[in-house]
Amino acid sequence: MKKPWKQDLKAVPFLLPFFIAYFTFTILPIFKGLEMSLYDWNLVGKLDFVGLANYTEMVMDNRFWRTLGNTTLFVILTTPTMVILALVLALLANLNTKLKTFFRSSFFLPSILSVSVISFLAIFMLQPYNGFINNIIQSFGIEAEPFWMADPVLAWVSIVVVTLWWTVGFNMILFLASLQDIPEALYEASEIDGATRWEQFKYITLPQLTPISKVILLLQVLASYKVFAQILLITGGGPGGATRPLIQYIYEAGFTQNNLGYAATMSYALFFILLILSIIQLRYQRSEEN
Repeated sequence: MKKPWKQDLKAVPFLLPFFIAYFTFTILPIFKGLEMSLYDWNLVGKLDFVGLANYTEMVMDNRFWRTLGNTTLFVILTTPTMVILALVLALLANLNTKLKTFFRSSFFLPSILSVSVISFLAIFMLQPYNGFINNIIQSFGIEAEPFWMADPVLAWVSIVVVTLWWTVGFNMILFLASLQDIPEALYEASEIDGATRWEQFKYITLPQLTPISKVILLLQVLASYKVFAQILLITGGGPGGATRPLIQYIYEAGFTQNNLGYAATMSYALFFILLILSIIQLRYQRSEEN
């Protein structure tokens, strides 16, 4: 017992730098943020302990609930669409054709772009009069020129489509890796038994992809609840706050209104929402495995 214990100690010098950085930049800020939420905290004034007053204000704040509703709507719109689209693209990229390399690179390429680049492209393409999308609409003889950023429904459509185009490549890669891990013998045996392509997909491919699908679903929910940059850059949260997400409201409360204590309070509310959703999904997954 002593010998393995001494061997494990050899790894400590290599792990220590990571743990120091992780504690400094992750663990410590969590507790510091919790402390901030209990104070009337700003950058220049004196700190005043207010206890749970910030949490009470948050519960009574209509703007908090509206931005949380906007964020939840974004999650509902993007999460199932993202999972289905990523699966379809992975199936295309997994086909044994000459275009296999083209499919894989073209589907994944947008995900390496920065959020500022994809936001600029979206604004350029969605301009009301001379934008690329409206020019295509006019080429079909349709005289209507929709104002994509001025209508709440069209603004949500624009944000969802841009986000899907930008981020679907990462999830596609996860599905593609899982597809390539499926034993080819399963398909060969099913062909001998007379299974059709649809039956192979239904009874072999989908069950084999269930574990990675649950992981992608969880990651997508967490990522969608943290949406911020593309909405800020494309619509600014408009029109009339219709697309403003919770993190944008947190940002405005902390760095525009200089109310860091209240911003920390809303940040912890979002943290607990994500924590509860993660626990529910992990317990559901564990119960299915049992």
